[in-house]
Amino acid sequence: METLQEKSLKFNSNMIVSNDGGQLSNDAGLLLLFEFLHKIKFDEMLKEFFHLNDSRAYCIHEYEEILKQLIVQLIAGYPQDSAANRLRLDPILKQGLGKDQLASQSMISRFIHELTEENVAQFQQIAKGLADDWIHHTNTQHMVIDIDSTHSDTFGHQEHTDFNTHYGTNGYHPLVAFDGLTGLFLDARLRPGNVYTSNAAEDFLAAIIRQHKKHSCEMFLTVRGDSGFAKPEIYSLCEEEQVKYVIRLKVNHKLKDLAHHRVHYGETTDFTKDEHQYFIMDYQAGSWDISREVAVKATREAGDLLFTKYEFIVTNFHGLSAETVFKLYQKRGTMENCIKEIKNGFSFDKTDSSTYVANQARMMMSCIAYNLVHLMKEATFPKEMKRSTISTIRFKLFHIAGRLTSHARQLRVRLASSHVFDSLFWEVLENIQSLVLLH
Repeated sequence: METLQEKSLKFNSNMIVSNDGGQLSNDAGLLLLFEFLHKIKFDEMLKEFFHLNDSRAYCIHEYEEILKQLIVQLIAGYPQDSAANRLRLDPILKQGLGKDQLASQSMISRFIHELTEENVAQFQQIAKGLADDWIHHTNTQHMVIDIDSTHSDTFGHQEHTDFNTHYGTNGYHPLVAFDGLTGLFLDARLRPGNVYTSNAAEDFLAAIIRQHKKHSCEMFLTVRGDSGFAKPEIYSLCEEEQVKYVIRLKVNHKLKDLAHHRVHYGETTDFTKDEHQYFIMDYQAGSWDISREVAVKATREAGDLLFTKYEFIVTNFHGLSAETVFKLYQKRGTMENCIKEIKNGFSFDKTDSSTYVANQARMMMSCIAYNLVHLMKEATFPKEMKRSTISTIRFKLFHIAGRLTSHARQLRVRLASSHVFDSLFWEVLENIQSLVLLH
């Protein structure tokens, strides 16, 4: 039962604050999210892909309803399971989820620990299906598959947690992939904390490539990765699948010796200024079965007569200048923003559960939430808002005060009249309702 509180305020003795406001919600703006989920038929997607054997003799919360509640809580900014004990009474959430009362923390915990590896794969399919919907909707013909690894800290005795020397802490070491052009989440795979960056990366990448090569638009795919993914298995996979790649190489003596002979300084060289030289050279490492093109960037800083810094990128973009290859690789910085957003904004690295499967499931629910918001931004937000982070969206659109009233079988949500971003709310709502279905 909710505890009622009341206090007078010191700055104005005539003012009293209490929490007995009734059918009020701090999240009335989530009506936009519920309208969008209805528009893209998200409930139908859950019923199609998510199946969990329910052995309960009696229940008031279907499993797909709990899943949807968890995803909405993530989007709204309430990743803690315990938040459900308060949110289950929120009038807007109850109406949006079509329930008289929502699942509590204990019900959510039981649900998460009922999930299986098969359910994790189903969540993965939902997240990837959302990306596919957008690709079909926009007839996208180009994709840059940015692949990377990140770290999810653990603070207990979770299954398969281990010490990672690179990050200097215990946790998991998941693989992630995003589209470098749109920011869409493409796939993720949770791994034990002690595996190397590129462990099983070629299998992970192969599934993404083959999925998107099935699109009727014959997509032009490019793979981009840092030196942790510089392995011949990835190069060979891309070459076999006729996919382009730009992957950074670690500097070694052989590469430096080959590049050193290609760097030239003449009488016109101004040693008081920074200088960059770019060129392409052929190179074959001992583990490679063929020679491949490597783009080289040689940097000499102003005033330095002897030391040259070298950077190397292996690629199968034949005919591109080395400078263009480096510009293409440098745009990989957007990947770091995507990882930061999915972790900080959607709790991708939340590892509250003791079992590996449960933590996998949590991770994939975060990926679903991320893609839902990303699609909502791209499809319905004004141009200047499309690159907004979820924290900005919550502040401007979701966390709006509103009162739910009913009269003559009609429900009315009365939003705060002092809402600063009122015009944005109505513009997005209009865009959602006029949206052509993604399916």
